[in-house]
Amino acid sequence: MSDVAAAGPVFLDAGESALVVEFGRSVDPAISDRVLALDAALAAAPPEGLRELVPTYRSLMIHYDPLRLDRARLVGLVEEQLATASADIRPGALWTIPCCYALPHGEDLAEIAALLGMPPERAADLHAAARYRIYMYGFSPGFTYLGGLPEPLAISRRARPRPPHDSKVVLVGGGLSAIASFAMPTGWYVVGRTPERLYAPERASAFLFEPGDSLRFEAIDPTTFAALEARADAGEVVALRTPA
Repeated sequence: MSDVAAAGPVFLDAGESALVVEFGRSVDPAISDRVLALDAALAAAPPEGLRELVPTYRSLMIHYDPLRLDRARLVGLVEEQLATASADIRPGALWTIPCCYALPHGEDLAEIAALLGMPPERAADLHAAARYRIYMYGFSPGFTYLGGLPEPLAISRRARPRPPHDSKVVLVGGGLSAIASFAMPTGWYVVGRTPERLYAPERASAFLFEPGDSLRFEAIDPTTFAALEARADAGEVVALRTPA
């Protein structure tokens, strides 16, 4: 049973102008549903002084202006929402994301497979066959955290970060998967790369996904990757979105 049912939310201060409403301590769809339901309720009727809402795996951070919105009043408003709002949220869209697992894109795939005792092709097949939940963005613009990694692919992150990877890589580590929009050093393992741009500030919606959406990867070859990347770089969205 999810730990969201064990106790009510905890209210934590993050400085003088942010309140964290924590619903649990694990990566769990039921906890995520509570977070996103509160996020949607406050966004639909924001009190004066509310600045920003930041959903995470297990909590909602509420940034507010303490000169316009008293903390005690904010806590009271949140408690009212929690008492009346349903944990049901909008049905998330399903995204199909092209991903190339072949070299040079899946640069750590052979290393992962050796650590897990399976052929690289098996590791790629397992990763592509799963359906993932988009829990949150974080760390850098467009960095997408995904739950639903198959148990046979669960691997700890590296003890030390590896050198910078390319942009738009698909990662695994710590029992999760992720997609990184920008090149950077990382402790995660690179299993593949997508031609899609998850973050594009010139788009009407700079971020491609919404927390609560689902995602699956479609394996593609390097030639298809190059063709799709050219289209994506020209501004086309090459991922497929199935409406909720």
